[in-house]
Amino acid sequence: MTQIAACDTTDWYLVHTKPRQEETALTNLARQGYPCYLPRLSVQKIRRGKVQVVLEPMFARYLFVQLGTSGTGPSWAPIRSTLGVSQLVRFGTRPAKVDDELVDLLRQREQALLTEALFTSGDTVVVTQGPFAGLEAIYQMTDAQQRAMVLLHILSQPVPVQLDVGILRKGG
Repeated sequence: MTQIAACDTTDWYLVHTKPRQEETALTNLARQGYPCYLPRLSVQKIRRGKVQVVLEPMFARYLFVQLGTSGTGPSWAPIRSTLGVSQLVRFGTRPAKVDDELVDLLRQREQALLTEALFTSGDTVVVTQGPFAGLEAIYQMTDAQQRAMVLLHILSQPVPVQLDVGILRKGG
């Protein structure tokens, strides 16, 4: 008579990380053999006066980890002491289980999303440096040389001006 081994099923669970340590937690959990998923967005940011495309977590301070439910996989205990991890998200005493369909949907959305632009046409921006520092303008577009076309209100007239994107910030 053959004995049938217990089938190890896995489910996704939510991990709460320490502030801005999602990547650290992801790396350290993966080193310990836990399948993990950190959904990311591609976003334009100004770094050192230049526009750069950076990957940011879709959900700040959260990532997903796949754990076995039958107890034959890796132990759950090391998760909370992993560098970068704050805790496993729980509802009462039970860990917060996430549907596989939701994780699959997030993966699909992550692949389909385009880079989030720093400014969109019509945004109010403020010039931070140069002769126009402190003035508000209306952002129009960015050219291939990363120069922004903005409309400045000078002498009650909208005047088109080209400025470096790195000296602009969103206005109020």
